[in-house]
Amino acid sequence: MSLKNKVAIVTGASRGIGREIAKRLGAAGAKVVVNYASNRAKADEVAAEIKQLGSEAVALQADIAKLGDIEKLFAETIATFGKVDILINNAGLLKNALLSDVTEEDFDKHFAINVKGTYFACQQAMKHMEPGGTIVNFSTSVTGHMFPAYSVYAATKGAVEQITRQLAKEFGPKNITINCVAPGPVGTELFFAGKSQEQIDSIRVMNAFQRLGEPDDIASVVEFLVGEQSRWITGQTIRVNGGYI
Repeated sequence: MSLKNKVAIVTGASRGIGREIAKRLGAAGAKVVVNYASNRAKADEVAAEIKQLGSEAVALQADIAKLGDIEKLFAETIATFGKVDILINNAGLLKNALLSDVTEEDFDKHFAINVKGTYFACQQAMKHMEPGGTIVNFSTSVTGHMFPAYSVYAATKGAVEQITRQLAKEFGPKNITINCVAPGPVGTELFFAGKSQEQIDSIRVMNAFQRLGEPDDIASVVEFLVGEQSRWITGQTIRVNGGYI
């Protein structure tokens, strides 16, 4: 129970990597806010699973693309659990499209969720997080490749990496660490959407182990980054990808 008495917000926690992270932090003793945008039933399932593990959890709705919702998320977390110690900026959008097919709406929505949401959640953390807290943002190992149809997504995640790097010394005086995890391909609903089996197989064999990552592979690293053993790590982007790049 290494995170006992800690309070964690996990955005986009109703499915995929976020779901596994929320459960992992709950199993380590943290009280967990399971943030979701629209799927209340799935978020409630995650909260119930965390409670079965012996910790406290609550599902809270917030659209991370909206500053007002982010402010509400932090206010409701503090009203429920009294503080915030851990922020996992996991919520994200991925919609593949070639340059010729990207619409202004697609572009704006990606940046609103992936960049604006992360940035202003960090701002709220600066205002409300307890000294000694920790923030984990999410990028992607795709930033190290040249892939058709990933230009907007990769651009947003490159921005997240720089946000993480540039904010490290602002959070330092409060003894708050901020790092970024950059997964390789992980077998989640977000990854499989819109891909043929041929595409999935071609990506699967690109890492050293020739398999897709699992949400648990990523959650393990996040758990390490929010623990006491990693207090000397901040401002870093850590690629968790099985040798994908």
